[in-house]
Order: sequence, then C-alpha cells, then structure tokens
Amino acid sequence: MALDQPRPPLLIVISGPSGVGKDSVIDGMRESVEGLYFAVTATTRPKRDGETDGVDYRFVSEAQFQQMIDGNELLEWANVYGKSYGVPKDGLREALRMGRDAVVKVDVQGAKTIKAAYPDAVLVFIAAPSMRELEERLKGRETESEGDLKVRIDTAREEMESLTLFDYVVVNRHDHVESAVREIQAIVSAEKCRVRPRRVEL
Repeated sequence: MALDQPRPPLLIVISGPSGVGKDSVIDGMRESVEGLYFAVTATTRPKRDGETDGVDYRFVSEAQFQQMIDGNELLEWANVYGKSYGVPKDGLREALRMGRDAVVKVDVQGAKTIKAAYPDAVLVFIAAPSMRELEERLKGRETESEGDLKVRIDTAREEMESLTLFDYVVVNRHDHVESAVREIQAIVSAEKCRVRPRRVEL
C-alpha cells in the first residue's frame, strides 16, 4: 500500500461502567471531531418524551428487531429489563464503505461480543479516576433506588475486571470531558499510523 493512501476506516467502540460519562464523551466527540459516524442503537422500548426516532434511538417493534437478529443485521444485541437493544450494521457498513471512522457505544458485555466477532475493532474503556468517585457519581444522579444503585456499583466493579480486554483506557475526570475527547483523538491518530492497519468488514 502506498504510504500516501488513505488509511482504512476504524470501528471505534466506546464502553465502560454506568456513571463514567460515556454519553458526555460521545457528545464531546460529536462537537470536536469531524467526519465521524455515530451508530444509533435500535430498541424495542417505547419512545420517551423529548426523544427523536433515528437520533436518540431507532425505535422498532419486537417483530422488526427479531428480523434484524435473524438476518444477522446487528453488530451486537442484548435484552435489558425485558426490552431489546442492538446496534444495526447497515449504517456502520455504509460509513466504513465511505471511509468514515465509525463510533459505537455499548456496555462492557457488548464490547466483548464485538471484539470476539471483529478483533480489529478499537476498544476504548472510559473510566472514572477511582471506584469511590464512580460511586459518588452514581449516587449523585439520584435516578436509581438504593437496591438498583447497589446493583450498578457491583456491576461496575465486575466490569472493571474486564479492562484487559480493551485496547485503551481513558480516564474521564469530573468537568474535564474535553481532556478525555482529546485523548480519544490521539488514539485515533495513533491508529492511523499503524504499520499494519486494522481492517473491519461487516
């Protein structure tokens, strides 16, 4: 391959425990990094007030979701509290075909599934500076009952043990999202300089 040729596009997987600020990092990437494609998750749960179909989620019926599973059209999927969530391949496939780096946000289990199927995906683990701070962030959200909060904290501890599965770890410090975004930009730049480029075909 000639050295002045465009490098193959990347499939970038952003993951990490609840409360680390994955959505904030993704929003920062949208604002700061041009040309990225951000996958929109499909779900069978009802649309909530203020949500836009095709932007926040792709809202589909149970039958439509099953068709996507049967047709192998989901990068990964899971059932959460009785509702299905999955990442459609169609938009990702088109973005990669056009040479655009594509970004997917999934939970840690989803990241494991993607890595097993597509070893050349770039996995980035978003972490809080410490478990103590992560617990404080989760408590500060005040969106879960005490029982649900304990489950999320216990799950976060387990997910931290999966860190070695990932290619990179980025610490998202409170009120310093822009620093985390810059680190991800540096990761993308470094990946583009690999002697043996990663290649993902969906």
